[in-house]
Amino acid sequence: MAKKRKRSSDATAPAAVPKPDDSAPERPERTLFGFKDDSAAEPASKDGGPVGPFFRNKEKVLITCSRRIVYRYRHLMQNMVSLLPHAKKDSKVEAKQSKGSALNELVELRSCSSCLFFECRKSKDLYLWMVKSPAGPSVKFLVNAVHTMEELKLTGNHLKGSRPLLTFSSNFDQQPHWKLLKEMITQIFATPKDHRKAKPFHDHVFVFSIVDDHIWFRNYQISVPHNEIDKVDKGGLDKMTLVEVGPRFCLNPIKIFGGSFGGPVLYENPFYVSPNQIRALEKRKKAGKYATKVKAKVRRKMHEMENTLEPDEFADLWKGED
Repeated sequence: MAKKRKRSSDATAPAAVPKPDDSAPERPERTLFGFKDDSAAEPASKDGGPVGPFFRNKEKVLITCSRRIVYRYRHLMQNMVSLLPHAKKDSKVEAKQSKGSALNELVELRSCSSCLFFECRKSKDLYLWMVKSPAGPSVKFLVNAVHTMEELKLTGNHLKGSRPLLTFSSNFDQQPHWKLLKEMITQIFATPKDHRKAKPFHDHVFVFSIVDDHIWFRNYQISVPHNEIDKVDKGGLDKMTLVEVGPRFCLNPIKIFGGSFGGPVLYENPFYVSPNQIRALEKRKKAGKYATKVKAKVRRKMHEMENTLEPDEFADLWKGED
């Protein structure tokens, strides 16, 4: 009869299977540049330790305008939407005193961190609000010398959605308020890396230059010859040319606020003159010309009354003869 097999006393028990974590992940911290995701980490360093949390730029810009905007400024806003692939367009907002709270709520609902608000007044003047929401800062500009893409009919034509190169003139680093404006423009107009609507290469340039305390904007296409004879080598810039695409406009800074659409005034332009004052001065000049004409007529009548002419003795000489 076969003997029974003895059981080993050191048999291992089955390991307990950990339960999956069904809780929702925490929302990453929101910064000035976007959201900082701590869950995704960069590749390990040479020593084997983690480098740190990987930063992903999730900058989104909300572009909207006020009601009763004219067609010229509406086309400029549409040009800006087409130039910024990370921009979102929304319906018009009533330009009242409470527009700041409405726009801040709208920016939060659309999950954006910046806003470009085109405000048109009297169907003549265009103001641009450049805002970082919700903590600020915000800048109010007066927009002059507006020329849209359709109006200029330029020969440049870059690919829609490609990432632009941002260039600034050297005088942006001279004063603190220009440095702040440079940082805000960089965050708003620079396309985030690996954006789903952006192309992975650069073929146009945004140029921001300061002339007479105004910021002038230009958009140029980087034109490269593609034939086999004049093919440009990597790093060769001697045969590359810049062709203007448009649009064109000029920004005159009025005030810089510490909050979003308001708050403490950080900077105020001492050389700014509102368009209403300019139009009032022009009307006064025209009124002055009319007043001088009226005074000249009155003086002429007074002179004629004081110096009356004597009757001519030959006035009725040929009156009776036919």
